[in-house]
Amino acid sequence: MKASVVILNWNGEKFLKQFLPFLLNYTKRDDVEIVVADNASTDGSIALLESEFSQVRIIRLDKNYGFAGGYNKALAQIEAEYFVLLNSDVEVSEGWLDTMLDYMEANKDVVACQPKIRSFHRRNYFEHAGAAGGYLDFLGFPFCRGRVLGVVEEDNGQYDEIADIFWATGACMVIRAEIYNKVGGLDDDFFAHMEEIDLCWRLNARGYRLVCIPQSVVYHIGGGTLNSENPHKTYLNYRNNLIMLYKNLPQKVLNEIMSARRYFDYIAALQLFVTGKFANAKSVWRARQDFLKMQGNFDEKRQENILYATRTECPTLYQKSIVVEYYLKAKKTYTKLMSQI
Repeated sequence: MKASVVILNWNGEKFLKQFLPFLLNYTKRDDVEIVVADNASTDGSIALLESEFSQVRIIRLDKNYGFAGGYNKALAQIEAEYFVLLNSDVEVSEGWLDTMLDYMEANKDVVACQPKIRSFHRRNYFEHAGAAGGYLDFLGFPFCRGRVLGVVEEDNGQYDEIADIFWATGACMVIRAEIYNKVGGLDDDFFAHMEEIDLCWRLNARGYRLVCIPQSVVYHIGGGTLNSENPHKTYLNYRNNLIMLYKNLPQKVLNEIMSARRYFDYIAALQLFVTGKFANAKSVWRARQDFLKMQGNFDEKRQENILYATRTECPTLYQKSIVVEYYLKAKKTYTKLMSQI
């Protein structure tokens, strides 16, 4: 099989019913299979698939393993040259997959890519989780071409060139299966959130290229499981981000960056508190405390990442703080962030 498009589903019956027809209509290739890996849903997802989408392969998991664990369990049962991770709340468009596979076939040094991610509800705007390619600042805060912190740009073609990126979104990612397995896949311990950035950091550190191919376009609802204001999502994002930093930072900058992050996190918690988001403020505090308790559990993974890294500096890692640039210098778009580098 050339590629397997794998949707990880958990109680997403309404999304499967809404978006699988688009996927089947725009993915008509004999060498591509469509798979739904179900994280032990309790809604009507399986019944829907069996009755209305019999051409879709179903992988039934015995419990909810989260995003990372669920994908790892499912992909271990799949043989294909390319894995395509696709969220259930994504509407694909004509040529979405062919465009990316053709590029990957012509550029063997590229191991993963993503399309342009637009908002399903505001279709001329980028979507928060991926936009036109993901990047990371030196403190671990993610941003995108087309989205910096809370500012999401309208897509006027300003990011239509194919570009090297630091991370490809888990909402829609194409990755060479051999490399995915070689670097260990997604980290099960993350459960959900930041796991694709952690994976992409490993790819970058080992010298691989990742790109965004804006000629492929998909539309993402986003927040399908947890919305942006959900305290548990805040907790997972902060906790997993700290774990990711600990796992991947070179030893020479580890202590300095982790110390700086502590102050930024406390400021973030304070900001949430004074704006009345008390549960989210508590989530940031709890994330830091739990990270400190869990840190030692990741020593072996950290040592492995350092051992296999072929470079400690990556050209797609932003060497400034997007928080400082955004709030103190009013640089609220990717273009402005990069204007004086």
